[in-house]
Amino acid sequence: MVMAAIRHTLQREVFQPSDERLLAVVHVSKLLKKKKTSFLCVATSIEKPISVTIYQVKKTDKNVFKKKRSWNLSELKAVDGKNLSKETHEFDLHFDKVYKWFTVNLQERQNFLIVLCKQCHKHLPKQKPAFNNLPEEWTEDTGMLLELEVVATPGSVEAVEAEEYLALSEREEQDLEKLMSQCELGISNAEAFMEILAKDLSVLDGANVHSVLASEQQVALLTVQIEAAIGEAEKLESRLDSYDEVLCHIRDTMEKMEEKNLLIEVANANNQKLLAQLQTVISQLDLPSKHQSALVDADLTSSQGLTDAVAAGKALLAAMNAEIHPALVRLSAVQEQRKRFDKWKSKFSQTISRHLNNLFIHLGNDAGETLGLQSVELTLPRHGSIHRELEAYSELMHWCKAMDRKAYTALAKVYTSSLGKLYERDIKQFFEQSRQQVSGARERRGKQTQQAVQSFGGPGSKSPPTSGLLGVEREQWGAEMDPGERPRFDEVLERTLAELEPVCLAEQNFCVSFFQLDVLSPTTRNTQTTLDGPSPESTDELDASSPMAMLPLKKVEKQINEEVRRMMGDLFSCLEPELVGFIAHYEKTDSFYCMSVLVRLSQHVMSAQDTGSFLSMSFASALVQVKRSFDRYMQAQLRSIEESKANRKGKCGILPYVANFEDFARTAESIFKNTERRNDLDKWYTKLMGAMFEAILRNAVEHHKTPEEVVKMENFHHLFALLSQLKISVLEKLRKDAKQKYSDALKAYVTQYFGRPLEKLNLFFEGVQARVAQGVKESEISYQMAYSKQELRKVIQQYPAREVKRGLDSLYRKVEKHLCEEENLLQVVWRAMQEEFITQYKYIEELIQRCYPGSMIMLDFTIQHILEFFSEIARSH
Repeated sequence: MVMAAIRHTLQREVFQPSDERLLAVVHVSKLLKKKKTSFLCVATSIEKPISVTIYQVKKTDKNVFKKKRSWNLSELKAVDGKNLSKETHEFDLHFDKVYKWFTVNLQERQNFLIVLCKQCHKHLPKQKPAFNNLPEEWTEDTGMLLELEVVATPGSVEAVEAEEYLALSEREEQDLEKLMSQCELGISNAEAFMEILAKDLSVLDGANVHSVLASEQQVALLTVQIEAAIGEAEKLESRLDSYDEVLCHIRDTMEKMEEKNLLIEVANANNQKLLAQLQTVISQLDLPSKHQSALVDADLTSSQGLTDAVAAGKALLAAMNAEIHPALVRLSAVQEQRKRFDKWKSKFSQTISRHLNNLFIHLGNDAGETLGLQSVELTLPRHGSIHRELEAYSELMHWCKAMDRKAYTALAKVYTSSLGKLYERDIKQFFEQSRQQVSGARERRGKQTQQAVQSFGGPGSKSPPTSGLLGVEREQWGAEMDPGERPRFDEVLERTLAELEPVCLAEQNFCVSFFQLDVLSPTTRNTQTTLDGPSPESTDELDASSPMAMLPLKKVEKQINEEVRRMMGDLFSCLEPELVGFIAHYEKTDSFYCMSVLVRLSQHVMSAQDTGSFLSMSFASALVQVKRSFDRYMQAQLRSIEESKANRKGKCGILPYVANFEDFARTAESIFKNTERRNDLDKWYTKLMGAMFEAILRNAVEHHKTPEEVVKMENFHHLFALLSQLKISVLEKLRKDAKQKYSDALKAYVTQYFGRPLEKLNLFFEGVQARVAQGVKESEISYQMAYSKQELRKVIQQYPAREVKRGLDSLYRKVEKHLCEEENLLQVVWRAMQEEFITQYKYIEELIQRCYPGSMIMLDFTIQHILEFFSEIARSH
């Protein structure tokens, strides 16, 4: 009864709202989690189409049933009863995965599985799931209804309930009411009413039997008529079959006619398309007679003839590059026309090659603009007239590149050879004039220039002139150099580089336009004239849009730039050697020129609009060599400092590299100020200054006639003063170091050579300080026998003012011998000694006042006397 109540509740709360009817239910739990129970239900929809669904229903904490999972019956793949025995509590349902169930009530399990099997047989006749390990009587389709009628327990669904309910019709309700009204016992005595109905039914059955027996003859007659009707129907059917055969023949005939009409339409459409293709091919391959004559007898000397030739060449190019279907290319007419095209192409290419070849040679031999006409002003001739004359033939050259690559290559070589000679003559004269403007006299170059080129860029290049090295003696510094020539060289160099740029760029722009160098490969398609495959020449003339020519953009640009630079290199083959020779020629006499060239070339390389142009690359190549020359020059300066030795014949004075550095730095600053190469100079500044610091210390030790402290003091003072004037930011730290080293050397020199002129007094008071340190009071020092007032007076008497002055005069002469006149540090040193003497005097006076108060003991001279001594000695010398 409990299961019946649950089933009723499930039908009312869960399935009735969704228009479903519950067929079977079983109380289950999962095999591993037996405490958590739920209900497996089989339900069917009420409205058609009928669908059967298996639900898992759980009871919530609020005692409300809720659907947790649902599977359509068609999703069921297998049912496993686990055991053929009916006493098994477990069973598995296989859907997308296997669900294992456990039920306590075996009768509920049996009823659920039987209903499930019946629904599968009914709704899945072809795709029934597999039923494994179940009794055969549960899974058999026949007798299933009987089995269901026998089994009827609470919780199960009877067969009667599974059938559709049929309501009484209106007429049946009226007859039933009429019958009930005729019998008064229908309500009060049901048994009596049933007996009456049974009697009436038996009477009706008897009447039916008599009626059937009475109508036997009529039935026989009816049978005969039915048989006759069947015969007539068979005749009618045979006639209809004959009609159908006729109609089938007509239908086949009509289908054949329809197919023929369709084929005719397809043939017409194909003919129209073929005609259109042929018309297109004819229009593409048709070359007007005027173009044919212009190709065969081209006149490139007249303006009209040149115009006609260009138009004919374009027409031939368009015809040979026409987009034609590969199948149409096999037509004999197309093959013949393409052969004629090849003949015209060959003839026209020969005409163009012959004319342009002669024109290039003529223009290369023509003197044109020369430097001799403009010898006053440094100018490189422009050849714009040649470019303007050749511009008319640009399209013909483009045609050659597209149609005859061999002829195009030959013409390009003739052009570079002819014009290259012209540019070689102009450039050599141009650099010769540049030399004249720098030196003021014409110089013959001959082999000297080639040697200069090798010495400038080769690995075994010679060192810079020794007169330009920091380590040489001051008298030799700049002996071979002419400083007045440097501004002229810088001006001429700038003018030279400025003149080269427009000429090279104009020629490069013309070559790119005239020879179509910015196009990697021109359009040359469909030039095949035979069926044996493309010719070797045509493989070199690929379309830029063909798969073989599809290259990355950067690679294409790189190839274009290389082609441009190659042609410009052939035209200006002497440019870089002449430029390098010009620079090296002057570097041999004055190494400072490499600084000017480094700055100027860097400016032109950095300001170039096209960094990949031939001129920019040439300047960059020369710049690399100039930078190496600059580094070699600086390395030689560094080496000259490291190898320098002080002059030992007399006083050391200012070392050569310290004295020469001023001219070197001022010249370098004038060249590198506010330039982009400033960092290169600053790096070498630091190295040179560090080398000078080390060399000063080394030379100070090596020199035996001048005290070590004097050498360091004078040279570091000179460097400090120079760096303060130059105000080089990168050397600011070294400037402070120079000042500190100068101060340390001055202090050490004063300490060493001035010493303590009142030596005995100093020793006396050192003993006094020692007694005080031992615990003797300063006021009681005078009671010590060795440090009494009498002993102090004896020591003071040994230092009269006259003797002190004589000692200072001797010291002044010694200092004067040590110091050099160039640096003018004598008064500085003398003042430092004066301050040191005053310091010692005050120290002694203070100790006398503290240890011998009221004794009236004083030195024979005062601070004023000291000042007068120093001043008089300085003036007397």
